[in-house]
Amino acid sequence: MDSQVAVALALSLVGGVSTSIGALFVIVNQAPNLKMLGLLQGFAAGLMLSISFFDLAHNALNSLGFLKGNLWFFAGVIFFGVVASFIPEPTLAPTSDVKGRKKNGDDGGKDTLKKHRRQVLFSGIVTAVGISLHNFPEGMAVFLGSMKGLRVGINLALAIALHNIPEGVAVALPVYFATQSKWQAFKLASLSGFAEPLGVIIVAYLFPSSLSPEILEGLLGSVGGVMAFLTLHEMLPLAFDYAGQKQSVKAVFLGMAFMSASLYFLSISLPEDLSL
Repeated sequence: MDSQVAVALALSLVGGVSTSIGALFVIVNQAPNLKMLGLLQGFAAGLMLSISFFDLAHNALNSLGFLKGNLWFFAGVIFFGVVASFIPEPTLAPTSDVKGRKKNGDDGGKDTLKKHRRQVLFSGIVTAVGISLHNFPEGMAVFLGSMKGLRVGINLALAIALHNIPEGVAVALPVYFATQSKWQAFKLASLSGFAEPLGVIIVAYLFPSSLSPEILEGLLGSVGGVMAFLTLHEMLPLAFDYAGQKQSVKAVFLGMAFMSASLYFLSISLPEDLSL
């Protein structure tokens, strides 16, 4: 058993490291301007919405039925809606105001830019948390797949690794923009990826073998609700503010299409009796 856990842990680390590779793509380039940041935030929002609705909530509805799946999903929405009401957020002026104030030599432009950076940083943290919660069951799937055989585990680990690279970009980009620190961007993206080996450790050692699959699916459905709320409440308004609604919506659907394709190729790499 211990050797199997070690193999599963090593395979899940491949997925975790691929998130760091995505972060490297960000930090080797200069921090983007506000419009590009808005477009990429829209793309990241699409990734998150696709994971939420087409992966986590979809699986909960299939496993638990329409009513129970929705109850778990909206429990997550309500929970984080209440939490968000206690989180203070900076009120931002439009980006055009920032440019105008800079031209007029007004120090208020610097203050507004600082507020923009604070909101962008918060968005990056939200993305990191959401992707970490999504990566956690992927670690569980790697463990269960490797129990079936090394070939299954390797195929699954490679599929997840390719799937995680854009997630690393989605986390590192706003953090890099907000902090101007390559190390902070790389660190947070890497930490979100290492939720996968944590999933292996927990499912192997901490969860009892009699853990109710219904409760696990319900909790993952709630995670989907949390991610949907945070995406619509935090990331999408940021994209609209920086890149405009029309361009941001296009970026959102591009992100959704990309992640949906990624989830499809990930699903066909799994054996029939194992799913994420």
